[in-house]
Amino acid sequence: AEGDETAKAGSLTDVNEIMADALPDPAPPAPTDPRLPLDARQVFKLKKSWKGIKRCMADTGVEMFIRMFRANEDIRTMFVRFRHLKTEDEIRVSELVEKHAISVMGTLDELISNIDNVDYVFDVLKATGQSHMKFPGFRTELIWDMEKPFLEAVKITLGDRYSDNMDTIYRITIKFILDSVIKSSTAPTNNSVS
Repeated sequence: AEGDETAKAGSLTDVNEIMADALPDPAPPAPTDPRLPLDARQVFKLKKSWKGIKRCMADTGVEMFIRMFRANEDIRTMFVRFRHLKTEDEIRVSELVEKHAISVMGTLDELISNIDNVDYVFDVLKATGQSHMKFPGFRTELIWDMEKPFLEAVKITLGDRYSDNMDTIYRITIKFILDSVIKSSTAPTNNSVS
């Protein structure tokens, strides 16, 4: 009886292989917009990975802000509502920081979830960049201070799922986002970023 089951299993495998060979190869993914520095496979992996961040947006965002404030104290003092928070523990439990972190992560979620719709992404980035210009003391180069804290926070949240390949994809993505925010924050209000 054991031999019969092995023969059946072997023949099913053979049939599956024959059927798979008869199917045409799937079409390659459509090319991405040339303004986007990610290929179709990277976009797919980014969106899939981002789901892990989406489930922990508040914690990831707060961690990003803690790391950003640790790296540049001047940034924390630019936030009028956060100036009084002196320790990382105060920052970590602050509802104000959490609310702002959720807002920033919500924008990042909107961008990453729609990353293959480059025109829409540029519209969101333009609005984001120009809204930051109204803050006293804001300088566009401060935007870059978010890069490393973002990557570190994402790495902490994803843990083992943050592979070398995902590191590369997230680095490309955040550079694209931050560079576009900087370009759009200084662009005339009636032109698109590209």
